[in-house]
Amino acid sequence: MVKSYVRLICDPWLAAVLLTRLPLPRLADAAFQHSARAAWAYPLVGVLVGIIGTGVLHATHAIGLDAWGASGLALAAMMLATGAMHEDGLADCADGFWGGTNKARRLEIMRDSQIGTYGVLALIIVTLFRWYAISTTLMQGDWIAVIVAACLSRAMMPLAMTSLPHARDDGLSRSVGAIDAKTAMLSVLIGVVITIICFGATGVVAVIAALVVTAYVAGVARHKIGGQTGDVLGAVQQLTEVAILVIFLVM
Repeated sequence: MVKSYVRLICDPWLAAVLLTRLPLPRLADAAFQHSARAAWAYPLVGVLVGIIGTGVLHATHAIGLDAWGASGLALAAMMLATGAMHEDGLADCADGFWGGTNKARRLEIMRDSQIGTYGVLALIIVTLFRWYAISTTLMQGDWIAVIVAACLSRAMMPLAMTSLPHARDDGLSRSVGAIDAKTAMLSVLIGVVITIICFGATGVVAVIAALVVTAYVAGVARHKIGGQTGDVLGAVQQLTEVAILVIFLVM
């Protein structure tokens, strides 16, 4: 029982250390041996990131910024909180998947620190969609959608991790380790419950959209590089977040 309570504290903390750049006290090196076990808490980290974003959103809107200005700063705050690691993953995947002609070359491009045309276009399109969606939720008074989208999109990451093999022998995803199905399902369950509690039937549609986008990205990753990397997980998070926000807006 005591061990379970310790996990309820340590696992979310470890997940936050892995997925954000917040100034959190570092855990002992031994704790990182359990990185895979802590993946169930990824949606909770999403809630934290979403709260940071909506906090900036409301604070800047309250002092006079319009919806677009406040939303831009909220988006920047969430990027800073995560070190833009998911955005970086999306750009790397776009460059590698469509810039390389074979698995080895695609993985090489994904590891290159330079960004190419595909990566730039992917970032511009996805960021503009997110910016528009956040500003619209503010004007509609549905700001909770920002938190839910950040939560549910990160709940999909362990699902992609457990459904695909590692595409390379090193990297962030490999260092986390193998995610078992139970951990992945718990992550998805947390994201689904929070989404449906907040949005009801619309939340169900958002969950379906997130699952479809995750399956699509996983299928493309399997075809292009034979598995998943940290960049693929970043692409999953970014694209599912956009899909979720779009569902909330149109419904």
